[in-house]
Amino acid sequence: MKWKQIGDIIILNRNVENPEKFLKMKGVKTVIKIGRIRGRMRKPEVKILAGTETETIHKENKCLFKLDVANIMWSKGNTYERIRIPRLIQDGETIVDMFAGIGYFSIPIAVHANPKKVYAIEINPKAHYYLKENIKLNKVQDKVKPLLGDSRIIAPTLSADRVLMGYVVNTHHYLDAALKCLKKGGILHYHETAPDKIKFKRPIKRIKKAAKPREVRILNKRIIKKYSPGVWHVVIDAKID
Repeated sequence: MKWKQIGDIIILNRNVENPEKFLKMKGVKTVIKIGRIRGRMRKPEVKILAGTETETIHKENKCLFKLDVANIMWSKGNTYERIRIPRLIQDGETIVDMFAGIGYFSIPIAVHANPKKVYAIEINPKAHYYLKENIKLNKVQDKVKPLLGDSRIIAPTLSADRVLMGYVVNTHHYLDAALKCLKKGGILHYHETAPDKIKFKRPIKRIKKAAKPREVRILNKRIIKKYSPGVWHVVIDAKID
């Protein structure tokens, strides 16, 4: 059995006998089981095993994230990435976060870096609600602008020094929109899931194809985590001239 704690909620990957035992842990109010993450809205399958409340406030890297775990996904596997990206931001950059969720990247960037503006785009109304809540919780209203809607439509209307594509499975369908808003010499952080043998080759090929005739320089490539048997979640950092 695997489990993790998000705020004051314990999340399991399967049913267990006597889930109430987790409620004896300090600061735990609810125990849930999460199944598959489904659809474009990334909604998790959730079963409450003990307790009743599913809304919580999770603290990570000196940032506060309010969320409802019954409706919003939270990936522990992306923790390092949420620390790494803010360290790369130069003062005065304009950022477009194409899949902002509840502010997974936008909030740490605003808290730990000094961007001119972060445009946080999210299509899921529930996630967008918590994004706005987290902007207020972390007092970054002057830095983060939440935008509700499809990033394929919104992103091309913006202009960015850096674009975050922290989503997987169908991310390549959004590359054209990302490149339309990325300035010459801008940085792209592109996430994708790919089979082991082409885990870096395929995403790099897709970036270069979408960017033509612009020049692409690969700055970094790294594995985030295993996505499924033989498939990896990877990220490519690329400079697009």
